[in-house]
Amino acid sequence: MSSLLVFPGQGAQRVGMLQHWPRPILDEASAALNEDVLTLDSPESLVSTRAVQLCLLIAGVAGARLLEHTPDYVAGLSIGAYPAAVIAGSLAFADALKLVSLRGELMQQAYPQGYGMTAIIGLELNVVEDLIAQVHTPQTPVYLANINADNQTVIAGSNEAMKAVANLVRGTGVAKRLAVSVPSHCALLEKPAEALAEAFAQVPLKIPAITYLSSTRARPVRDVEQLRDDLAFNMCRIVDWRGTVQSAYERGVRLQIELPPGAVLSGLARRVFEQGTVTAFEGARLDTLQALLREEGHRHR
Repeated sequence: MSSLLVFPGQGAQRVGMLQHWPRPILDEASAALNEDVLTLDSPESLVSTRAVQLCLLIAGVAGARLLEHTPDYVAGLSIGAYPAAVIAGSLAFADALKLVSLRGELMQQAYPQGYGMTAIIGLELNVVEDLIAQVHTPQTPVYLANINADNQTVIAGSNEAMKAVANLVRGTGVAKRLAVSVPSHCALLEKPAEALAEAFAQVPLKIPAITYLSSTRARPVRDVEQLRDDLAFNMCRIVDWRGTVQSAYERGVRLQIELPPGAVLSGLARRVFEQGTVTAFEGARLDTLQALLREEGHRHR
């Protein structure tokens, strides 16, 4: 039996989410970025995609370091792939901070307004794909972005297009606009992804010391160049989170710990984990989480 740490994506952020972490990691992040990271989680700052993504990276790495014990697997949803790669030992924290800073800026500049993401709850994937096909045009672009669970998907596109899909959903499911101001995980972000890939080419990566599960491929990535591609381009590829969690469970994972902020991924995993333990860092005692990870490690070895 194995353990998995998962890191959430955009939409999980909240005001003040960096304020309680140990000073050394905040100082390390501030030094790498040459700015005080404690200013990133204010209500004003979190309007910016860059600030949101940096906050999620810092909180994920800070939480995972406090756990002290090594998991067998790591996976992250979208921006969550970056703290996952840091904890896997593939990407230096300082490099991750600089790349995520650029990633957020590129995404924001590409679509400063009028775009975003919407969760569709209660409808099967094929139904959502049909609705997208009815609405999508070059003027009203909308795409499938995330497969989160059997009856939960996320779409990305223009406000107008998402509103049109939401109107079609009414009565059969729920359409919930997410706190994401860019159309992630679709073709609209191919150009920013290519620009990020150029920056990635200059950054050294290592083979993961902990198995890294790609949330777009829903399988392990062990090769450095594949990992580079996975991280640079995940912003414009569909996230198959349902498949990623299923893949972990089929590989014997029976403990999933969700890193801060929030517990959205825990809710999604409980549908897949027929046995085992699914828990979130927030709301649990640190010594309990450390013990769970330690026990799973001993049992695994």
